[in-house]
Amino acid sequence: MRKSFTLVLLIWITVGCKNNDSDAPVPMEQSVHLRLGNPTNAKTDDIVDADNFLMVRQQYALSYNRSKGHANWVSWELTRDYLGEGGQQQDYLADPTLPDGWYKVLPSDFTNSGFVMANLCPQADRSKSVVDITATNLMTNVIPQASELNRQSWTKLEEYCRDLAKKGYRLYIIAGTYGIGGVGSKGVVLRIKNQINVPTRIYKVIVAIPDGGTIEQITEFTPVIAVDFPNWSSIVNNKSWNSFITTPDDIEKNAGVAFFTNLPEPLRNKLRTVRFDPAKLPL
Repeated sequence: MRKSFTLVLLIWITVGCKNNDSDAPVPMEQSVHLRLGNPTNAKTDDIVDADNFLMVRQQYALSYNRSKGHANWVSWELTRDYLGEGGQQQDYLADPTLPDGWYKVLPSDFTNSGFVMANLCPQADRSKSVVDITATNLMTNVIPQASELNRQSWTKLEEYCRDLAKKGYRLYIIAGTYGIGGVGSKGVVLRIKNQINVPTRIYKVIVAIPDGGTIEQITEFTPVIAVDFPNWSSIVNNKSWNSFITTPDDIEKNAGVAFFTNLPEPLRNKLRTVRFDPAKLPL
């Protein structure tokens, strides 16, 4: 019975690629989750670039990397409207919507790897319904992450974002990875089962628009939070996410991405150089 229910959810997720602001289907590039831009100009045609394959769902958008077996980045909007009492569903699922012939990462691949399965777009950011939570548990939204990072500063930053959303902010969030090789509970690992790259760094860039505003209201004074974590247990252990604040520009250079490309170029250039001061956005 549970398998049948999961299958129904997956079908709903697969066909439910609609804009959150309307019931009418829209071009994938116009997804609410891509309003600030497409960081790698990912395309929905896997023949163009299987390592930069655009996947858009109602819950988030992502660039999937077939060679790495995980996303380059995941992008999503977050407001209090996405938060609810859907609960936490722990069943991770291979993504059946990947193109035929592609390896579909399994939860069991992570067994004894020394790394935990970490959602880039977290379950709790999509807690309105079981359907939304299930979408976050597809393995295309999952990366290998050092357990200390997952339990501590990464989770604290996720909670900080949700607290902002609950206070009325509209957030646009991009979480991504770069590099080859991390350090988990079993030491340095480059790949898991020769199928999944272990990233060296995991970043998050957040644009926080006060009072639920729109992207047209973004100015050079709009809060921008850029955090770049090493995927290394001993380095991140017991450290606050504030310890890893950087600028969007630094992440762009290291990860080969481009943020905020839908904004006017002068404004984009201003926001890319912002180094966030937590004291300026108290909760």
